[in-house]
Amino acid sequence: MELTPQQPPGAPGPENSSDTGWPAPDAPPPDPASLAEPPPPTMRTTLRRAAFGMVAGAVLVTGAVVAVPDDDTDAAPPLPGPVSRAMTATAAGSPASLPDLTALIGDRQKWVGTHPSDAPAWAVLGSAYVEWGRRAADPAYYARAEQALKRSLDVRPGEKGNTAAWVGLASLANARHDFVTAKKWGETVRSRQPKEWTVYPELIDAYNGLGDRKSAITAVEKFTELRAGVPALGRAAEMYRDRGWREDALATAQDAANRARTPAEKAACLTRLGELAWERGEPKEAVAQYGAALRVEKGHHSALAGRARALAALGRTDEAVRDYQAALAKSPRPAYLLELGELYESLGLDGDSVGQYEKLRAALERGTARGVDESLTLGRFEAAHGDADAAVELLRAEWERGHRSAAVADALGWALHRSGDSDAAVEYAQRAVDSGGQNASYAYHLGMVQRAVNDYGSARRQLEAALRTNPKFSPLDAPLAREALDDLGEPPAGGPADMRPPPAPEPPAPQAPAPQQQPAPAGPQGRQAVPAPPSAAPQAPVQPSAAPSAAGR
Repeated sequence: MELTPQQPPGAPGPENSSDTGWPAPDAPPPDPASLAEPPPPTMRTTLRRAAFGMVAGAVLVTGAVVAVPDDDTDAAPPLPGPVSRAMTATAAGSPASLPDLTALIGDRQKWVGTHPSDAPAWAVLGSAYVEWGRRAADPAYYARAEQALKRSLDVRPGEKGNTAAWVGLASLANARHDFVTAKKWGETVRSRQPKEWTVYPELIDAYNGLGDRKSAITAVEKFTELRAGVPALGRAAEMYRDRGWREDALATAQDAANRARTPAEKAACLTRLGELAWERGEPKEAVAQYGAALRVEKGHHSALAGRARALAALGRTDEAVRDYQAALAKSPRPAYLLELGELYESLGLDGDSVGQYEKLRAALERGTARGVDESLTLGRFEAAHGDADAAVELLRAEWERGHRSAAVADALGWALHRSGDSDAAVEYAQRAVDSGGQNASYAYHLGMVQRAVNDYGSARRQLEAALRTNPKFSPLDAPLAREALDDLGEPPAGGPADMRPPPAPEPPAPQAPAPQQQPAPAGPQGRQAVPAPPSAAPQAPVQPSAAPSAAGR
């Protein structure tokens, strides 16, 4: 059985040139006994080794000639190999390149095969499996990771110093979207070794998944204190973004990109800059940043998917489809499948969108069968394109589990609205917007929910905020936001009628004093003239009623 993962096959597009094999997404989980077996060499590997042997022989011969001792110069240090590079990146908390990660997995597999009592080696292998499964969107590797990490703890329990395996289990739980379990493992490590910096990224992910913003901020601050560098800067930038501090997020993310050294680290930082540009409604800048990431690391799936999103916003839909397909070939993530399906639907390609949604359902079923909680993505899909009542049931269960992030609140609110219960939806949609980040999709959902409950002024403000934040935030929803805003029309002059004070009553007109009666002059023949009858007393003016409220018009 071949256990070492290979790089995925290339997809159409200028960024992809790999043509190596790729494990099938629906392949069965491995036999536990095979975890330590080294992978048999493929024909391509055999030929490559033969060629390498010839080159090595030539190098050795040449070295015999040129490696004459020279007292005037110092020999250059040897270049690190892929395993060493991967271990160095891991030790720094940075991502390793996929080829280096592959080499590390193969190296540790061989090592534990001959050294089965090496607990740290089992922990490294298990954590590498988690990382590979996460980046390749292949949940089959999570089962291998769990077996390796448990084997490490069997050899040396966590209570006896094997905290690396506990951190690996926290990482595995986060990858499976089991944030309650991830929090448990992370806090166990922190309580025993509060200065163990490797646990803080896992705690940050767990707290964010649970919607515990205060604890997440504290964990970011502690991580930055213990391990200053590019990974900590990246986490701080994401924290600032989630709080709506865009300028701070941009400055910190740019600082991280400037300090990055390895190609994998640089690509991750540039991709983050692309995400920030996209979220603030600058698709051209986003395309530039994602393109820079792809020049550093070809086939970087997050950069491919991000660039596809931005290209679609610019109307370059053919290129967007190409990049989505390339990203899916590298990492068939359900989120990418959903985005491509919605792009097809926005273009009127109903057959392609239906096919894409079928692939999405299959991917979610595979993940669920292998222990991944896919409730959030499945709930979003069902609310928008399937059974909204089923989405409500899924997302309510997620909420009850303690997964109360802004993303879950937004999805639950939208599912309730789509199922016909907009009154109940308001609370969750408002909570998502109040999380602090400036998310155009959250604002759109809240605006539509408020419109459904006749809160027209608030609805108008949220829809305007969504389109102001990112006018092309979704190929399907952005046009609907514009249409809803046009239907609401302009607000009435002077503000809503029920917000204007009633006009002050007019004071009563002053009454003229009654004239004193004088003796009438004598008329003809000595008779007094008859006085004219007094005029009617003036009446008090009728007080105007208050202006009618908006609800009464």
